[in-house]
Amino acid sequence: MGCEEIPVKKPNILLITSDQQHFDTIGAFNSEIQTPNLDRLVKEGITFQRAYCPNPTCTPSRASIITGMYPSQHGAWTLGTKLLEDRHTIGEYLQENNYRTALIGKAHLQPTKTTDEYESVESYPLLADLEYWKSFDKEFYGFEHVELARNHTNEHLVGQHYALWMEEKGCENWRDYFLSPTGNMDPNIKYKWDIPEEYHYDTWIAERSNALLEDYVKNGENFFLWSSFFDPHPPYLVPEPWDTMYDPEQLTIPTGKEGEHQQNPPHFQMTQELNPDFSSYMETGFGIHGYHTHRDIDEENHKKLTATYYGMISMMDKYIGKILDKLDELNIADNTIIVFTSDHGHFFGQHGLQYKGGFHYEDLIKVPFIVRYPGKIPAGVVSNALQSLVDLTPTFMDFAGLKIPSEMTGVSQKEVWKGNLSSVRDHIICEFRHEPTTIHQKTYVDERYKLTVYYNQTYGELFDLQEDPNEYNNLWNHPDYTTLKMELLLKYIWAELGNEPLPMPRISHA
Repeated sequence: MGCEEIPVKKPNILLITSDQQHFDTIGAFNSEIQTPNLDRLVKEGITFQRAYCPNPTCTPSRASIITGMYPSQHGAWTLGTKLLEDRHTIGEYLQENNYRTALIGKAHLQPTKTTDEYESVESYPLLADLEYWKSFDKEFYGFEHVELARNHTNEHLVGQHYALWMEEKGCENWRDYFLSPTGNMDPNIKYKWDIPEEYHYDTWIAERSNALLEDYVKNGENFFLWSSFFDPHPPYLVPEPWDTMYDPEQLTIPTGKEGEHQQNPPHFQMTQELNPDFSSYMETGFGIHGYHTHRDIDEENHKKLTATYYGMISMMDKYIGKILDKLDELNIADNTIIVFTSDHGHFFGQHGLQYKGGFHYEDLIKVPFIVRYPGKIPAGVVSNALQSLVDLTPTFMDFAGLKIPSEMTGVSQKEVWKGNLSSVRDHIICEFRHEPTTIHQKTYVDERYKLTVYYNQTYGELFDLQEDPNEYNNLWNHPDYTTLKMELLLKYIWAELGNEPLPMPRISHA
């Protein structure tokens, strides 16, 4: 009688993301901020200090996370676009292999407006139609269950499942905490958000994530759960006591360096003007992230914004901890892969810049990135292996024992995460296309150098990250670096050629 084959136990997958979080805002590596729960993940897993987003804006990067494709491939090339419905996602593949799939929190996979040709359920005013969301039971990009919201702090885009939850919790006056036309909050209020913590979306995301975890365990089901937090994306607002957790006078406040943009492309220099004219860059007529003055924040405000930003992160960390505790309580932590990361980085004064835009400094394109899988991934490790968010889906599928589809251009990082390989990438590519032609750039990063090219432009950027880690000295036009620039341009072209998907293998001579 033969031996009975024992099925391999598939891992659960928990993806926890923040929104627009600078890579250096984890307490384990920055003594000025407190993040005890993220520090716990650092202690129990691997921290990758060279993880990058494929695009430093929300929709493109988030779509890459669930497709394993670059923004130039999956269709959501900028804000105000959508992930095309014919693109396959990790949720679809996992559902076919007996996983339950859910997304709680921010999706931002579709625009805030809708048309007959490009319909969007994340559009306004549909977002605020709570009767619609009470009965919403559609699958959404491979997630069989979603509970969504779209606002950042007090934005008028509040609604969907978050608003329903607030009402269920007895917060009848929730509109007082959000801006017009959905709410009636005073737009002049800064820093301190009067919404009680019990009604904050961090509470909602943790509570609803934990309820799903309980259901999955009760039914003995594998799951892929994306707990998608909104913070610390501006506007800068946080409830008490988090608004006063950090003394602005005790924090290191990032600043630029005098004259650092003299060798940079013109849009960098223009951000330091009081009234720059960016009209020549506008093609679609819609707003352009980052292409405006960055000198409209005074020193006192800058300090308070930094303290509030840190407070938002620390509050979020508390609720991430509640999800981690639930895994322990349910005895499923050992069979759950956890990834914590962010969709892209953030400026809060670095290089004289604020928020985000077409500036591919490390501050904006690097992201915090921690992986935990007890017994399968080594603990307490800090790695410099290159990671990209586009690699998440193929890596998750590899861990689940599934074949990685040929359409995916990210690579599996499984053996790197497990500590069996030092790296599987020798470069990353980051895209930023905010207009059809005038704002279209790509960045190539390898172990030491960073190269950025612009469509139809002869200017660019070349930084030596080893000798110039703060990226103050653009070597693009430096005569001593002409040969290196040509070598990196060739490597960049090779990288682009290598990113082209092969829809099927070659199966015959002709």
